[in-house]
Amino acid sequence: MSNKFRPLTSVLIKPTGPDCNLNCTYCFYLRKSELFSEMPVHRMSGEVQEEIIRQVMQQGAASVSFAWQGGEPTLMGLEFYERAIELVKKFGRNQTVGNGLQTNGLLLNIRWAQFLRKYDWLVGLSLDGPGFIHDRYRLDKGMHPTHRKVEDVAKMLLDNHVAVNALACLTDYSVRYPDETYQYFKELGLTWMQFIPVVETDPHDPARAAPFSVSAEDYGHFLCRTFDLWLADFKDGRPTTSIRQFESVFHSYVGMPAPECTLMKECGPYVVVEHNGNVYSCDFFVEPKWKLGNVMTGRLVQMLNSKQQDLFAGAKAVLPPECRRCQWLTKCYGGCTKDRIKDPADRRKPRYCLSYKMFFAHADSALRQIALQWKQEQKDIKEFQNTGGTYNAFRDFL
Repeated sequence: MSNKFRPLTSVLIKPTGPDCNLNCTYCFYLRKSELFSEMPVHRMSGEVQEEIIRQVMQQGAASVSFAWQGGEPTLMGLEFYERAIELVKKFGRNQTVGNGLQTNGLLLNIRWAQFLRKYDWLVGLSLDGPGFIHDRYRLDKGMHPTHRKVEDVAKMLLDNHVAVNALACLTDYSVRYPDETYQYFKELGLTWMQFIPVVETDPHDPARAAPFSVSAEDYGHFLCRTFDLWLADFKDGRPTTSIRQFESVFHSYVGMPAPECTLMKECGPYVVVEHNGNVYSCDFFVEPKWKLGNVMTGRLVQMLNSKQQDLFAGAKAVLPPECRRCQWLTKCYGGCTKDRIKDPADRRKPRYCLSYKMFFAHADSALRQIALQWKQEQKDIKEFQNTGGTYNAFRDFL
C-alpha cells in the first residue's frame, strides 16, 4: 500500500449518471441506475458542476484534466459544457487544462463539433469497428443498429478537425477480426485507437463470466496480430497509427511509468464524480463499498488521498505467487483489477494473464529495438541542444 501523496490531476465526471440513449448488450454501467433509484432521470445540477470544477481548479496541480463520461454525457446538452468552460476560466490559476468527452456520438452535430474544435477537446468515440461488428451488440433502445449514424458522426468530426480517438470494446465476437477492425479505423481516418477487452459477470449465472466476454487466449491473439499490423505501418522507423495499449506499455521499455492505469503497479490516481456529487474510487467500482464521499461536503484532494483510496489502490498489487515470479510483471502488473473481480472463475488470478504472456513473448524483441532507437534519438536531441541548437529537427518518437 502506498503512502505517497496523489496530486489531483484528473477527475472523471458522469453528469448523466448511468442514463444512455443506447442499450448495448455488454454495458455494465446501465445497471448502476439501481444505486440512484430515487430518480428515474439523472442529471447533474449546476451547483454540483460548479463545485467540482472549483475544487479541481483550486486544489489541482499545474496541469489538470476533466474526463466527461456516462452513460451518455451529451444528454446534458451543449450548454452544460459551454458553462464548464466559463467555470474553468472563473476558477483557474493559469493551469494547463485538458478536456475529454467519451460519447456514442449519436447526439453530436456541427455545433458540437465547432465547440469541441474551438476548445481543443479530445473525443473518445465509441465505435467497435465496421458495421457487422459494431451492430452485433451496440443497439439503441428500440434494438435498432447504430453503426451508420456513428460512422457519419466520425466523418463529420474529422472533417471539422476535431481530435477523435476510436474506443472499441472487444467482445467474444469482435476479437476474431483484428485485421478488419484495424483497417476499418485506419481507412476511416481514426488512426488513434483504443481496444477495451470486455469481461462482465453473467447475470444469469454468477459463477461464470458473461458469454460476450473476451477469453484470455482470444485477447492474446488479437494483441499479437494488431501489434503486427501497427508495426507494419511504421514509416521511416516511426508509427503512423496510435494504439494506446502499445504506446502505454512502451513507456516501461524506456524506464518510464505507464500512463494507462491498468498497467500501473497501483491504481487509484483519479476519482469519479457521479451526477449527484458522490465520489468513487474508479468508474468500474461505482458501488457503496468504494464511495469516498460527496463533493458538496468534502474535498476531492482529501478523498483522493484517503485511507479508503489507499486500500483500493493497493488491491491491484495483491497478486498470486505465479504473477510475482513472472518475467513480465513490471510490464503489466496484473492488468486491471476489475478483470479479476468480474470473472468469478478465479478472482485472484488476472483473467488476462495468458493474454499478456502471449503478447510480450511475441512483441518484446521489437519493443526493445524501438526503445533503443527512441533512447538514441533522445540522446541526439540533448546533444544537439547542448551545442546551442534549437529543437526543430527532432520530435518525440511517440
